[in-house]
Amino acid sequence: MVINDFASKTVFLDTAPLIYFIEGHSIFQPILFHLFDFNDKGGFSFVMSSVTLLEVLVKPLRNGQTAIAKQYRDILSSAENIVISDVTSAIAERAAQLRAKYNLRTPDAIQLATDIHQYYTCMKAYLPGSSVHGFAMTLV
Repeated sequence: MVINDFASKTVFLDTAPLIYFIEGHSIFQPILFHLFDFNDKGGFSFVMSSVTLLEVLVKPLRNGQTAIAKQYRDILSSAENIVISDVTSAIAERAAQLRAKYNLRTPDAIQLATDIHQYYTCMKAYLPGSSVHGFAMTLV
């Protein structure tokens, strides 16, 4: 993947790359640093499901780190080049169809349905070899 391929586009941000970036995951950190830096400089925009916000907040809240959870929420909700898309009834229905057809876990079905609903390029870090056919995915 070439980061410049995302120039001036809107890219769906799944939870895994965001958590990998926050936690400094050693294998993915170099590419994610460049990706988030390019986004921060206005090279492209991210859209993410409110499910991603939920998933990012779990660990700090579980560990009693409410200040860190607030910091994550504030950064993600106020970032100029990140849009949080709420789960609508249309997204929930599409997620149910995807879950039924492809046997996805509910959070993954919601993420993919949000992506489809918003017509964005899906960025999934953990779907190599996915059986979900007909969807363009850029693997990080």
